[in-house]
Amino acid sequence: MSEAAPFTWMVRVYWEDTDAGGVVYHASYLRFLERARTEWLRARGVDQIGLKRERGLAFLVRDMQLDFRHPALLDDELAITLTVTQCRAASILFAQTVVRADGICLVQANVRVACVDMQRMRPAPIPEDLLPSP
Repeated sequence: MSEAAPFTWMVRVYWEDTDAGGVVYHASYLRFLERARTEWLRARGVDQIGLKRERGLAFLVRDMQLDFRHPALLDDELAITLTVTQCRAASILFAQTVVRADGICLVQANVRVACVDMQRMRPAPIPEDLLPSP
C-alpha cells in the first residue's frame, strides 16, 4: 500500500547533530527519520501519547536499513521524506530519504515499524482508523 505523495519534514543541522568536525554524526540521522515519522503521524491526527494511554499501543522500530550516500554538514537544511511502501496487519514499511536543500540525496532508508501492545510487548493489529489510506 503506497500513499500518493511523500510526506516531507524540514530540519536544520545544529552543532548538537554533528561530530567535532561539523559532519552530521550517523546516529543523528536516526533522530531525523524518527521525527519525520512522528510528524507524519501528527499530521494524520494521531496523538502518540493518547494512543498509548487509551489503547495501550505504540509504534516501535522493528527493522531499519540505511544507505549513507553523502554527509550532511553543520547548518545544512534537510528535507526528510517518507512514503508508506507496505502495510501489514501489525507493521508499516516506510521508504525515507534525507535530501539536502541542493537536491542531493544524503541517506536512503527503509524502516519497518511494528504496532505493539505495550503491556504485553507483543505485536498488535494496527487499528483500522490508523491505517494509511490507499
